[in-house]
Amino acid sequence: MQSSVTPCGASYYFTSKSLTVDVYQILVDRGWRRSGTIFYKPDVLRHCCPHYTIRLPAASFKPSKDQRKAVNRWNDHVLGEAYTKEASRLYPVSKEEKARLKNTFELSREIHKAESQNVKRPPEPAHRFEVTLEPAGFTLEKYELFKNYQQNVHKEKPHEISQSSFKRFLCDSPLKQTSRKVDGKDQLLGSYHQCYRLDGRLIAMGILDLLPYCVSGVYMLYHSDFEQWQFGKLSALREAALAHEGGYQYYYMGYYIHSCVKMKYKGDYKTQYILDPETYAWDPLDDKLRSLLDKKRYVSMSRERRRGDEASSRKDKEDDTMKALDDQDDFSDYPLPTAAEGGAAVSNGMSLFDLKVPGLMTAEEVEEQLDLGSMPIRVSGRMAEAQDLVSWDSSDLRNPRSIKGIIGEMVAGMGPEAAWQIVVQLG
Repeated sequence: MQSSVTPCGASYYFTSKSLTVDVYQILVDRGWRRSGTIFYKPDVLRHCCPHYTIRLPAASFKPSKDQRKAVNRWNDHVLGEAYTKEASRLYPVSKEEKARLKNTFELSREIHKAESQNVKRPPEPAHRFEVTLEPAGFTLEKYELFKNYQQNVHKEKPHEISQSSFKRFLCDSPLKQTSRKVDGKDQLLGSYHQCYRLDGRLIAMGILDLLPYCVSGVYMLYHSDFEQWQFGKLSALREAALAHEGGYQYYYMGYYIHSCVKMKYKGDYKTQYILDPETYAWDPLDDKLRSLLDKKRYVSMSRERRRGDEASSRKDKEDDTMKALDDQDDFSDYPLPTAAEGGAAVSNGMSLFDLKVPGLMTAEEVEEQLDLGSMPIRVSGRMAEAQDLVSWDSSDLRNPRSIKGIIGEMVAGMGPEAAWQIVVQLG
């Protein structure tokens, strides 16, 4: 595992050319995300804009009024007023059904309502709308959409956009495509593109990782001609529906950044749960957690509970003291709590074990739970164990430039469950 530390934040990363969806699921639930074949984990404590993994239980999700409105507007556009009037005449529904449809919003029904395969004919709708899941491969059609999106939404210059960057960012994936049976149905696993086409034209695309327990959104792009239709909301609702319908259970929207307006919207899809950076437990993004995020640059609910218990055990506590404890945290258990301090120390050879990164296994835990010497490695195409290396016995776990230190830090970040399912490539 390598580290990248700037005055703004710190991240830890590794690369992989081949990874099972089961291992990636474990990594996602420890705060990792991928970009192409690069996997990265932000240091939540030391980042200026802390990144928290967020997930939505798909079965209990209830879209807000604003989210429902976006779906209804798009459906009306696709079907058209003439179709809607004629279809209501040709296919009348009972008063009871009308009342039910008026007072309820069933996401799975409404999100698929305007798709060509679900539209009753005659008459013909105003447009033909289709959504397909396709392997995450490169096509010129997809690249042209990407180029338009990057230029018009992200304001990138034409020379900054290339086919190679598109492939590397949104097509290349180490995840092996496979499938399994869930409730008698085939469930796809791996990296896919969810393509939205209107009258045969590709107008939007969601990049998804389909994992054993979740639909993980990687990226979303749309053509600038369709900016008014709020495809950010439409795609999030469709991906949540896919998670529920496909038996994936959860919808992961990536990182939640409370201090960033462009990322804070993810909290509008309720009720979301935040991954605790220290214990990897899930806490609801409720008013209590939001209040803490408003006041503090770094929040771990397990840490808050622990500090609360410690304060409660003090016999001489006072209300003012308790309030001060609620609002302040000196992070004294982290020796270098800022990115600048941590970055300088790492550059000078400090081990991540000594830096103390939230959620990272300690050196003692690594030694107790894992036999690093038997870790499988590949050197020049040949398989071996780490202990077969000449330098193994003389290397130090707390030396980040030694082979034992390199493997130890990587394993500490991945966790023991994932560690035994990987092969470390050397050279």
